[in-house]
This record gives sequence, structure tokens and C-alpha cells, in this order.
Amino acid sequence: MALDIVTAITDPAAAAAAPPRAAPESKPQSNATAPPHPVHRRLSPLTRRILFVNVLALGLLGFGFLYLGEYQDSLIAANLDSLRTQARIFAAALGEGAVVQHDRNEDLVPQSARDMMRRLVEPTETRARLFDNQGNLLGDTAVLSGPGGAVEVAELPPPGNGFFERLADRLYDGAMALFPWQKSYPSYREPPVNATAADFPEVQRALSGDLASQVQSDRPSRSLILTVAVPVQHYRQVLGAVQLSIGSSEIDKAVRSVRFAVLKVFAFALGVTVLLSIYLAGTIARPIRRLAEAAENVRHRQGREVVIPDLTRRGDEIGDLSGALRHMTSALWQRVDAIERFAADVAHEIKNPLTSLRSAIETVTRLDDPAKQRRLLGVVIEDVDRLNRLITDISDASRLDAELARIEPMPVALGPLLSALAAVHEAGVATDSPQLKLMLPGDPGTPEGALMVAGIEDRLMQVFRNLIVNAVSFSPPGGSVRVDGRRDGAFVVVTVDDDGPGIPEGKLQAIFERFYTERPAGEKFGTHSGLGLAISKQIVDSHRGRIVAENRRDAAGHYTGARFSVWLPAGP
Repeated sequence: MALDIVTAITDPAAAAAAPPRAAPESKPQSNATAPPHPVHRRLSPLTRRILFVNVLALGLLGFGFLYLGEYQDSLIAANLDSLRTQARIFAAALGEGAVVQHDRNEDLVPQSARDMMRRLVEPTETRARLFDNQGNLLGDTAVLSGPGGAVEVAELPPPGNGFFERLADRLYDGAMALFPWQKSYPSYREPPVNATAADFPEVQRALSGDLASQVQSDRPSRSLILTVAVPVQHYRQVLGAVQLSIGSSEIDKAVRSVRFAVLKVFAFALGVTVLLSIYLAGTIARPIRRLAEAAENVRHRQGREVVIPDLTRRGDEIGDLSGALRHMTSALWQRVDAIERFAADVAHEIKNPLTSLRSAIETVTRLDDPAKQRRLLGVVIEDVDRLNRLITDISDASRLDAELARIEPMPVALGPLLSALAAVHEAGVATDSPQLKLMLPGDPGTPEGALMVAGIEDRLMQVFRNLIVNAVSFSPPGGSVRVDGRRDGAFVVVTVDDDGPGIPEGKLQAIFERFYTERPAGEKFGTHSGLGLAISKQIVDSHRGRIVAENRRDAAGHYTGARFSVWLPAGP
């Protein structure tokens, strides 16, 4: 009769009569908080930033070259020196060849001085004015005197340039006017035709025997007027003063020529910089955009047809990002697969005790024998306990990933930890239970026996407790369980040996799978969920270690027990 009851309980067909439970209808999730899709732009913000930074640096350098303040000052100084030399020559010639003596006094001969000054100035492009020692204007090379009066001579403008030359000149003049990089000079004011020495401060100084020079700014023409005045002397007697002035057209032409040369180089460098910036931005922004689009597709699409671009051959940070995204995506799909397998395994494992419970309860309602009812109620209690253990282990396994990712690893001394587990085992061991032997390289309180690793102490204790409990359960009465801890290079190795029957061939990897159970003969069914070793492997893997199972053999090749080895990276 008992055999019939067990058959009825374990018959899976009994669960077929129960209609499947409808899954709750899932509500569609709103995408209101989802980030928008990336906007495709012809010129990405990253490209604009790279262009701005590179062009700004080049522009500052180019404008620095365009300043040319010291170069312009050197040209002005050179022209002033040249004017002083010419003025001294003119003054010396006038002091020797245009002087008349009367009554022990010497004076300049106006007509001779004007003619001589005009002949001296003719080869040059300077304007000369001659004053007597009273400050009166004797001659001006820019003014011709004749029967009809004085006629002012004006320099003709240069022949007209082409359209593009005129446009370039206007752009240049406009750009130069925007930047106040020229020094501020006093404004030049054209004196009247009958000017005197009082209208020229430098001439007044020359009449007192000094050399004087002045630089003035002609606002309408945006040019400079360079003026030098020297005294005309004969035997150190001041007979008058010569003033030479010249415009800055040659200086402006030289500065403009250099600036145009700089602008040409700047334009070429700017073009090269823009092209290189676009190329650089393309090598950065384009692959990042591809990675972003692929990640977005992974988030929105169903299935695994989306592939993250493989850019690891670049050998730079973007290649590292590509590899990280590919590994992250692979890990994500592995996690999804693991969750799916875990859900299927949980459903399968829970279905068996539920089926047994249902069969037992349905049978109890049809029986009148109190003894049989008590036996079936005992089966119900056992199935409830089994479900309780199973749900507890499943809950622990489901929280494990989040806990391992959240808690920061800390230095853990495995020597004292193993000693504590050994002490707990000895406190509750029976007389015929297997004896636990702990072997460490030294005292647990010493650095040699501490066996330091980096990890989570509670979870590492769970690993070794599971291994010790399994080893004790498989070892025969009077046998022994040996726990050996040692340092092996960069790893700490802990081995747990038992005297049991060993692990079946071909199951050395399967024993670490979820819900796999391979219990000793005679042990009551349902007392283990099959998650202990799977959880232990998950914990060891999260600590960047590995756990290995193997069989121990004697000289004749017979099994003498199983060995579990845990390799963990050694800590500080």
C-alpha cells in the first residue's frame, strides 16, 4: 500500500489535471522617461569643438604675427635716421654754398638757398622746408613760386589696381582699423603756405641748435608723417633750419607686404588645420556615433542581431571603449540567458514538490484510514520543508549577484576564517563523524598563516562552509576531512579533501550547475536543493578566482575521495 502511495505522489501525470495559472497581464511601460534617439547632424558638436579649439589657437598665433609692432618701429627708426643724415648733408651744403657775408654777419641767400635745396631734394622723395634764423619760411619744395603766385605741388596717386587688388586693399584697411595695434601719434595738421617756424616745434628746436624729429599721424590717409629738422650753421653760427618730411608709404608697403605673406601662410595653415580637424573629428566622432547607435539599437531592438562594431584594432581609447561595450553586451546576453535558465530551473524544481503536495493532499481527502492519512501528512510536511529550503536557497542565489557587485572587497585573512570553521565543526561533531584536519603554513595570527586575500568575508566563509559540509556528508564514519591552505605564487590555494566515493566520471563540471544533486547512498531525498556548489562557484568567480573539482586516486588507480581546490588572488 505504501508503494502505491509513493507511486501516486511521484506520478507527474497528476499535475496535468490542474489547469495552468494565467500569467498576470503586463502593462506596457511608458517611454516618456526614455532618452531620445541620437540626432544625426552633418557637423557633430564634437567636430565643432575640435574645429573651434584648433582654429582659435592658430588664429591667436596668426594675429600675433600680424601685429608686427616692433618691425614697424624699426622701419620708422631707420627712416628717421636716413632723414637725419640727409638733413645734415643738406644743411652742410647750404651752410657752405648759399651764405653771404656783410657787416661781419652771415645770412642765407634766399634764391640760392632755394635753388640749391630743390636740386638736393630732387633725387629723393622727401619734402624740404627752409627757414632763416628769424623763423621765416624761405622755401618749400612742395610749393612753386611764380608770376601768378604760389602753386602747391601734390603727389599723384599710384596707377589704379584691379578689382581684386582694390578689394584686398579695402579688406586689409578695414581689418587693420578694427585692431588698435598701432601706437598713438599726434595728429598731423597741414600748415598754411606762409607758415613760420612757430608752426613747427621741431624747427624751433633746430633754430636753437638742436636736432629734432617728430612722428605724426595723418588721419585721413591713415599714414604717418616723419619729420626731421636740423640747423644750418656756418662756423657754428645758426643761419637757419632745414626741415625734411616724408610719408610712411614705404613703411606701410613693407609692413603690408609682410602681413600679406603672413596671411598667405595663415590661410594655408588654416586650411590644413580645418582639414586635419575634420579628419581628427571623423576618427573620433564617427566611431563614437556608431557605438552610440549600436548601443541604442541593443536597447530598443529585440533579439541579438545587433552587433557592436569591433574597433579594438585602433589601439586607442575608442578601441578600448568598443571592446568594453562588446564585452558588456556579451555579458548582458549571458546574464539574460542565465536568468532564463535560472527561471526555467526554478520552475522545474518547484514543480516537483508542488506536484507531490497536490497528489498527497488529493489522496488524503479520499482515504479513511487514519494511519495512511498520517503517513501522507508526513509526506506533505516533508514537501513543505523541501519547498522552504528550495525557496530560501533560490532567494539567496538571486540576491548574490547584486550583493557581490555592491559590496566593496576588503582584506580577508583566510587562516583565521578556516580556523573558526574548524572550531565550529569540532564543537558539534559526533563521536563517529569524520574528523576535520586543518593544515596551514603557520599560526593563523602570523603573516604566513593569515593567507590574505581581497574579498567579502561572509561570502568566502559561505564557500568554505559549503565545501566542508559536503566533504563531511560524503566521508564515511570515522573518516577525515582535510583542509589545506597555502600560498602558491600570486594565489592563495585552499583544498578540501574527503574520504568519500569520489565524483562520478564526466560530472566534474556538472556538479557546479544549479539544482544538480549527487548525494551519498542512503541519504534522504530532498534534503539538498543542489544550489550550494553553484553558489560557491559564483562567489569564487566574482572574486576573480576559480574552483576546481577532481578525484583523488591511490597507487592502484582506485578512488580515495574527492578534492575541491579554490584559487583566490593573494591580497596585501
